[in-house]
Amino acid sequence: MNRAIKYRIYPTIEQQELFIQTFGCCRMAFNLMLSDSITSYNETGKFSYNTPAYYKKEYTFLKDVDSLALANTQLNLQSAFRNRFSKSRKKQTGFPKFKSKKHSRNSYKTNNQNGSIRLSNNKIKLPKVGWVKCKLHRQPNEDWELK
Repeated sequence: MNRAIKYRIYPTIEQQELFIQTFGCCRMAFNLMLSDSITSYNETGKFSYNTPAYYKKEYTFLKDVDSLALANTQLNLQSAFRNRFSKSRKKQTGFPKFKSKKHSRNSYKTNNQNGSIRLSNNKIKLPKVGWVKCKLHRQPNEDWELK
């Protein structure tokens, strides 16, 4: 069973800037992929599915952020399309929407590959960010401990 553990992090100014850049790059990659899919559908009748790597030549700053965060953005968009066009969906799901800078949730997902995410002495190591101070965010009725 997969469990999510929430941590409150206390990044330095440089780490905050990298998080802000990562949020923006994930939002931009999502919007670029969605725009290209819509354009492709209007021209050919089929949706295209570009990867974030496709945009790194034109937008070189995408190389500065965690590539797995961008890859998860692609998976989120594919999931939104799957939810919209699935015949087995239980309720009406709308077409994927562009992410707004002002109204989007500033978050991203990354993957733990070969120990790229580690916990040690109230610090968490994140890809491209390094070690960040953190505290465990306890949910009611849970006994999680930071070890």
